Amino acid sequence: MNAILENEFMKNLEEAKIKEITDCMYPTEYAKDHFIIKEGEVGSVVYVMEEGSVEVSKGGKFLSKMGPGKVFGELAILYNCTRTATVKALTDCKLWAIERQCFKAINVRTGLIRQKEYMDFLKTVPTFRKLPDETIMKIVDVLEETTYQKGDYIIRQGGRGDTFFIISKGTVKVTLKEVLSQSANGEGMDYNVPEKFIRTLNRGEFFGERALQGDDIRTANIIADSDSGVSCLVIDRESFNHLISNLDDIKTKRYEEDVIERRKLNEQFAGIALIDLRKVATLGVGGFGRVELVTLATDQTKSFALKVMKKAQIVETRQQQHILSEKQIMMESNCDFIVKLYKTFKDAKYLYMLLESCLGGELWTILRDRGHFDETTTRFYVSCVIEAFDYLHSRNIIYRDLKPENMLLDQFGFAKLTDFGFAKRLLPPGRKTWTFCGTPEYVAPEIILNRGHDYSADYWSLGVLMFELLTGTPPFTGPDPMKTYNIILKGIDAIDFPRTVSRNSTNLIKKLCRDNPAERLGYQKGGIEDIKKHKWFDGFYWEGLKTRTLVPPIVPLIRSAIDNSNFDQYPPDTDGDPLDDMTGWDDDF
Repeated sequence: MNAILENEFMKNLEEAKIKEITDCMYPTEYAKDHFIIKEGEVGSVVYVMEEGSVEVSKGGKFLSKMGPGKVFGELAILYNCTRTATVKALTDCKLWAIERQCFKAINVRTGLIRQKEYMDFLKTVPTFRKLPDETIMKIVDVLEETTYQKGDYIIRQGGRGDTFFIISKGTVKVTLKEVLSQSANGEGMDYNVPEKFIRTLNRGEFFGERALQGDDIRTANIIADSDSGVSCLVIDRESFNHLISNLDDIKTKRYEEDVIERRKLNEQFAGIALIDLRKVATLGVGGFGRVELVTLATDQTKSFALKVMKKAQIVETRQQQHILSEKQIMMESNCDFIVKLYKTFKDAKYLYMLLESCLGGELWTILRDRGHFDETTTRFYVSCVIEAFDYLHSRNIIYRDLKPENMLLDQFGFAKLTDFGFAKRLLPPGRKTWTFCGTPEYVAPEIILNRGHDYSADYWSLGVLMFELLTGTPPFTGPDPMKTYNIILKGIDAIDFPRTVSRNSTNLIKKLCRDNPAERLGYQKGGIEDIKKHKWFDGFYWEGLKTRTLVPPIVPLIRSAIDNSNFDQYPPDTDGDPLDDMTGWDDDF
């Protein structure tokens, strides 16, 4: 356990979780000169050295030596990835190991148990009893655990406080002092009066509820009364009020589905077959294949982006569910700030998605060429993302892959989100998901720590995007993914903001990139409107953005429907034909 507590990444896990991880580790041995990890191989195990010595190398070059107590290979417990270095035993070695699936199971199980237990606690409290589960789950996220020693006064009678407590471990006693005499000015109480024992409160019981409603004078003493100490789950009035707008009238904004418009769109393209399309150029290259600019054989004045994905590669990387989810979410979406999916096709080797062609190119290409954007330009693109998030989150969908590479400009210069491979619908509202996904520089801390996440992770990535657009680089960057994750876990306050970033910009970025997901702007009672109301957006013409009457800061030059000049050039595909896949997992595609 000490080795894990000293590891830069693992030390961030909760102590109870670390204990479970150590309990699940199994012993393994490697003889001298044997390879424990080989660079380039896919890994799923993390190791802790007990005895012996190992050598770490990369590309054949020596990096370091490690001895007992060191942890290595930890990136493999986060997600399926290739090893970035080679570890060779210099002596006979004894190690302890844990597989990624076991690590993930521990995180999911402990997260779900904690969530259910805390929700059950809250539902016994009159203040919370009538709240929807979605709201109670948000409150669970802001509960902080505080410990007390026996005899500690948790609350003193007559004192002021704005904090509510639920006992999660141990017992407390409630005592009362009767006011027998008053001080000269008529206020206060005589503290020489002995305390009268009222009752004992046990695990799951609560106190201080009236403080959440604004009554901050404590009416009794609460004293820790367990030899092994007392733990309480605590929430203060400010945090509570941020999440709850009105206890009698909880309203959640929901868009009505524009089903009719989407159905018309689907009918419009229903007659197009794969054989009707003609390739013009390659617009992009991704993990599963390529995106081609195509036209109709009968009408070259109309163009589309055809996303071509290798089925065998999707199966090999176990991304089937993500691809099916991407298709379902995009086929139902009808938003001006999301790239439209018109139709899908498939054959033995490939899946195809016929998409709206946004010939203005990737926002990343423009950012790369310009270095960074000014505040006005950044504000426009961040606002496009906010509109897309408003649409998605109101439908219980998280995006999880925000970055300039996934923002395309249409012919007028408006930005649209593309690539919904990591998007997911969370039902029922308020539930969390545990899949590790996203680009390292943009991943929220709760995803790294496997604590379960929801659409609050999108607000974190919005803050990261804002920083990158203003400065040219994301705030959290390291030489490899694991170092990047460790920088993220140190928090936004450890980042030096360039002097060119204004005070209002800095304030908004830091409010979006709060470590606690429930404290992020956009996730609280005002929802995404809280972001729009931030002073950084003062004077911004939101209605003009929605109606597309606002003039974008950059209007791309597009000469025709087949002009791909705003995209980088890509060499032809030389990989050859992929293997056939006829397993049927894509029947619904």
